[in-house]
Amino acid sequence: MTQPAATGESAGAPPSAVGFWQAFGFWLKLGFVSFGGPAGQISIMHQELVERRRWISERRFLHALNYCMVLPGPEAQQLATYIGWLMHRTRGGIVAGALFVLPSLVILIGLSWIYVAFGRVPFVVGLFYGIKPAVTAIVIHAAHRIGSRALKNSALWAIAAAAFMAIYALNVPFPAIVVTAGLIGYAGGRLAPGWFQLGGAHGGAGPSPGKALIDDDTPTPAHAQFRWSGLLRVMLVGALLWALPISILNATLGWQHTLTQMGWFFTKAALLTFGGAYAVLPYVYQGAVLQYGWLSPPQMIDGLALGETTPGPLIMVVAFVGFVGGYASTELQALLGPNALFMAGAIAATLVTWFTFLPSFIFIFAGGPLIESTHDDLKFTAPLTAITAAVVGVILNLAMFFGYHVLWPQGLHGSFDWACAVMTIAAAVALLKFKRSVWQVIGAGAALGLLLRVI
Repeated sequence: MTQPAATGESAGAPPSAVGFWQAFGFWLKLGFVSFGGPAGQISIMHQELVERRRWISERRFLHALNYCMVLPGPEAQQLATYIGWLMHRTRGGIVAGALFVLPSLVILIGLSWIYVAFGRVPFVVGLFYGIKPAVTAIVIHAAHRIGSRALKNSALWAIAAAAFMAIYALNVPFPAIVVTAGLIGYAGGRLAPGWFQLGGAHGGAGPSPGKALIDDDTPTPAHAQFRWSGLLRVMLVGALLWALPISILNATLGWQHTLTQMGWFFTKAALLTFGGAYAVLPYVYQGAVLQYGWLSPPQMIDGLALGETTPGPLIMVVAFVGFVGGYASTELQALLGPNALFMAGAIAATLVTWFTFLPSFIFIFAGGPLIESTHDDLKFTAPLTAITAAVVGVILNLAMFFGYHVLWPQGLHGSFDWACAVMTIAAAVALLKFKRSVWQVIGAGAALGLLLRVI
């Protein structure tokens, strides 16, 4: 796949136009290597799309990201959908969003089957032993890079520091941090607009990698312009895509059947929880473990471990929940036969994934045109600029969380993992100093982890 890189174009010229299939290849590749949860995935997209390929500018990237941050659901997957839609219309958004999810769905179905049928596999444990330090370094890199560009003045630094302390020391919910930062930005945009303007006078935006294909001053493409007819069409199609499956399940299996209840429960999880995967997980735990009993608490913890160490959004742990719940469901065994356990689990995992991610596509296709019409309007950009600053503090907290669990796997009272510490430092140096790609760092970490575990 050819790719326009900053070194392959003149400094002031944008890269060559990106064809649909060229973008398809990138989104497919991203789906297999998007480790690290939201922060790591956003870091990968920022490095590849803003800095390396220059498909979208810093300001347009952050504007899209900030919209995704205030939506319920997985913000990294929504960001990929948004950029794919902006570049190649609806089919581009569907491809980008779907390929962000499908590889992890297939992998998780396979790993879930191995988990319930055979238990832990040493090969997989070794492989991801080396990926975890690489992921920690990626998140540190994300905090550094996004922070160096977003924190342009002392006011934004203060918001980032306050967000870090709020989530680290006070355990303030992420949605509350986002709302508070947005309100501060709204007030600041009116009282001191220069402090909350992207590229404002109080500090530079950092060195630009060059003109982007979708640059700051690139006009909004025709398909991304807001129209009431377009909004109504998206809402109607989205409603049908949700109502038809749930109606068929209800009509054929009944409302209390496992699959019907999974569809309804994960629809609510997608719509009623804000703040990304880490906000959704307590709700999923409460419903899937305590209310419905689809899996046990230890199984939920193991599912989180699988979700953390496989590509795709962390909320893909719902596929594990669906698989285990479907695999053990006596209703599905009666429907499909006692020997079709894998099929029962795979059907449940796929259904759960559909109902979890469908709202994300609707949010992007319905709200994207409105957001595109506001990227030069300070009333809308000031709150989002403040949210970006707060997100830097949240990412830093996530880096510390990852580092703690990677370096002290048994807790502070356990032993310090020196091998993981060395791999984390090496990965950080490779990213920060030698500018190695995320793919190379993850691949090297996986290989080292497997080698160390085999030895």
